[in-house]
Amino acid sequence: VQLQAFGGGLVQAGGSLRLSCAVSRRTFSRYGMGWFRQAPGKEREFVAAITWSSSSNYYADSVKGRFTISRDNAKNTVYLQMNSLKPEDTAVYYCAARLYGDSIVLPTSQAYYDYWGQGTLVTVSS
Repeated sequence: VQLQAFGGGLVQAGGSLRLSCAVSRRTFSRYGMGWFRQAPGKEREFVAAITWSSSSNYYADSVKGRFTISRDNAKNTVYLQMNSLKPEDTAVYYCAARLYGDSIVLPTSQAYYDYWGQGTLVTVSS
């Protein structure tokens, strides 16, 4: 499974960006998807996740109300709409995927996912 994230760039604080992650599998609809980010000098952290059935979404407290995760199964793509961006949102954003099935960890954990994309850089200027 290959994941390709794109849509990053430079934006001013208060602006918006939409990240996309294209997945190279026709069975994309069976994959739970997540977004994580890693700021310079910091560990990778959870941002948002959506289950394979779209029945549940998860968000980090730091992005709740500003970011929205969604998926288009017809396009094998998951999106992260980011509004009201802040300088602290500056990071490399990674998408991740996991084939549906039981798991002892939650979609908010990196350990939940089996496949990762290469990351796309988001820079928010103040």
